[in-house]
Amino acid sequence: MTNEIPNLRIALYQPDIPGNTGTILRMAACFGIGVDVIEPAGFDISDRSLKRAGMDYLEQAALTRHADWQAFQEWRISQSRRLLLFSTKAATPYTQFSFEDGDILMLGRESAGVPEDVHQAADARLIIPMVPGARSLNLALSAAIATGEALRQLQVG
Repeated sequence: MTNEIPNLRIALYQPDIPGNTGTILRMAACFGIGVDVIEPAGFDISDRSLKRAGMDYLEQAALTRHADWQAFQEWRISQSRRLLLFSTKAATPYTQFSFEDGDILMLGRESAGVPEDVHQAADARLIIPMVPGARSLNLALSAAIATGEALRQLQVG
């Protein structure tokens, strides 16, 4: 195992719920990974719920805001980073995928996921398997599951 800080990032596509975003920012700060928020978000980034969920970790979080999908894509391509989309529409279980340093773990909007063009732009589409009939997991929980597996595979901790 290594104690190096991973070069992973979490991207949130137009998040709707400030509490989820705050929780993800807190988790990312604890693991030393960056978060990209692709705007427009469904809330003001200074929202009290975001601050309450993130607690005192928000100042430590490496948050980058992108004006829109195109701005994020241009940045991502310029950085040569893979985009891994977590989606209930995916077929590949996240545990059967090989994560790499530099990956961006993307999660869609709580209310609607991501549009088809974003699905198509992803280098891989991954699913967190659930029992039949379950619709979806909470976004922050999904981010934690995805991050935990990526860190485990990269042997960080």
